[in-house]
Parts: sequence; structure tokens; C-alpha cells
Amino acid sequence: MTSLTLALGVRPGMRDRWLGRIAEAWALPLLALTVALLAFSAFLAACGVNPLAAAALIWRGAFGTWFSWQNTLQKASPLLLTGLAMALPARVGLMVIGGEGALVIGGLACAVIGPTLSGLAGSAGGALLAQALMLAGGMAAGALWLMIPGALRFWRGVNETISSLLLNTIAIAVMNQLVEGVLRDPLSLNKPSTVSLAPGLMLGQIPGLSVHVGLAFGLVLCVAAGVLMQRTSFGFAASVNAGNPRAAHMVGIDVGRLILIACALAGASAGLAGAVEVAAVQGSATASLAAGYGYSGILVAFLARHNPFAIIPVALLLGGIVASDGLLQRHLDLPDATVAVLQGFVFIAVLAAETFSGRLRLRCRLWLPLSLRGEPRDG
Repeated sequence: MTSLTLALGVRPGMRDRWLGRIAEAWALPLLALTVALLAFSAFLAACGVNPLAAAALIWRGAFGTWFSWQNTLQKASPLLLTGLAMALPARVGLMVIGGEGALVIGGLACAVIGPTLSGLAGSAGGALLAQALMLAGGMAAGALWLMIPGALRFWRGVNETISSLLLNTIAIAVMNQLVEGVLRDPLSLNKPSTVSLAPGLMLGQIPGLSVHVGLAFGLVLCVAAGVLMQRTSFGFAASVNAGNPRAAHMVGIDVGRLILIACALAGASAGLAGAVEVAAVQGSATASLAAGYGYSGILVAFLARHNPFAIIPVALLLGGIVASDGLLQRHLDLPDATVAVLQGFVFIAVLAAETFSGRLRLRCRLWLPLSLRGEPRDG
């Protein structure tokens, strides 16, 4: 047994599987990104654009300057939360893609609650209480919204992917109906919106950064979700249910409760993203709430392989790509859909790479160094 095995407390029979899982967790996302970038480069070349020039502009717009970094962090903030909205149910074995709908409902709830609390904006303590209530209302609305596909799945056997996708459409339709109807601010002439929040109720920025506090919320929730799923009995029960729901039921795990809690946490995360968009960016609910952050969160979660900790760097990467959109338009005269094309290539590559899941572990012993495999050296 090698010193590495002794230090980690891993039995020889488990060592190869453990190392294989680590290798797969890194190799599959990197493989998907590489294939997507090659396909995107070919697409740009076919359009008469130099792929190297585009890559340089993407890097410059995402991470090249301090301004670019702040713009990237701003774009990544909602992706942290909507990525969790996809990743948390996936850890229980559910493919819930309703983050967009929960975000819209959460933002709408914040926009409804905020104007009723305008009287609290005069004092620091009152404004802080009102902000907390607005965010809590958005989280509660999002949680209830995503509990619907979880409940339908457990009690009626309805496919959660289809039901959550349909709920996205319903949420956007409800939001548009209310914003253009009973909740419309009479002063909003060109673009219908709800009544604007009082300036004292708007969320501020992180000290030293031109980024709203939604970034801090996302980072804290990603870390908390990672600890929940990897260091608690709830996380262990979730992994058991994801592997074999029948076995989870046989050992006494309350599967229904597990599913509802996971969906509620996911919905609360997406609802918080919507509330932050209203309380920190837009100031009211408009059709712009349905900006596609929920669908981008699906890509974030898949690329992170539903690991809450890995969502952080992946959200930064995709946020940087989105932040570079303006440079691509100005310098290369590319349409604003170019970044969406790149995201589409990445999503297809990620789904294709998942077909190799489990196979890299089987071949791990063929290339690992002998010192890590615990096998004797020749001579």
C-alpha cells in the first residue's frame, strides 16, 4: 500500500475507483470545452472571421482588465444561483429545468412586495428589514414554484423535465399578463413595468467592487449547498436516492420529503436570483426578467457536473463569455447571437461528453503511475 493510500485512508480496492472519479470529474468538462471551442472556431472561420482574433477579444472582454473582471462578476452573479437551481434536484436524481420560471416568479414577488414597504425606506434599519422581506418573498415564491414539478413527479409520476419546462412558459405568461395588466405602473409608457422600488430599498454594491451584493449571495449559497450535499446526512440520502430510488425507499429514506426539500432549495435559489435582478438591477419587474439566466444555469450545472463548488468557476467562465459580447460586436461586427452560438456548442458538447461517464474510471489503471496504483515496480 502506498504512502498516498495510507495518508488518505483509502483501501487498495477503492483506490483506482477514487482516482478514476477525480480524473473523470476534470476530464469530461475539459473535453467538452475543447470540442466546443474547436466547433465554434470552425463556425467563425466559415463566417469569414479570424478565430484567433475572436478568442483574443473574448479574453479581453472577460478577464483582460479590471473593468472586464467586474463586468464578468456581474454577469456571473445570477448564473451562480440558477446553476444551483438545476444542480440541487439533480443530486436527488431529478432533471428539473424550471430555473427560468422560478426566477421570473421570484422577481415578480419582490416587485409586488417592495412598493408596499416604501414607508420603511426612510431609516437604515427599516430599509434593511424591507430588503430582507423582499428577498425572502422572492425565495419563498421560487421555492413553491419548483416544488410543483417535484410533487407531480413523486405523487403522480409526471416527468419533472417536461412539467418544469412547461412551468417556465406559464411563469413568463403570468408575469407578462400582470405587468401589462393589474400591476402596470401608469407612468411606464413605452415599456410596461410594475411600480419602481423606492431608491432606499435598492440593494447596494459590494464594497470596493462595481458589482451588486447578489454575487456574495451566490458564492455563499454555492458553498453552503456544497457542504450540505457532501458533508451531511441529507446529502448522503440524496446520493442514495439518485443512485437507486427503490433502495432508498427500502432503507427507510423519506423519498417524497427529500424530493420536495431539494426542489424547494432549488426554487429558492432561482427566486433569489430574480429578486436580486429586481432589487439591484432593474428596480421593477418588466419583460426583461425573462433574460434566459435560468436556461444558462442549466449549462452551468451540467458543465460543473452538478457539483455546487464547481458551479463557481464555471459561472465565472460563462459570465466572462457573456461579458465579452459587446467587444465582439464592435470590433468584428458580429451579431449579438454569436455568444449564444458558443453557448449552444458548449451545451451540445457537454451532453455528448456525458456518454463517456463511467468509462474513464474503467480505463484509469492503464495510465495512472505505478506509484499511485500501488503496483510493484519492475526489478
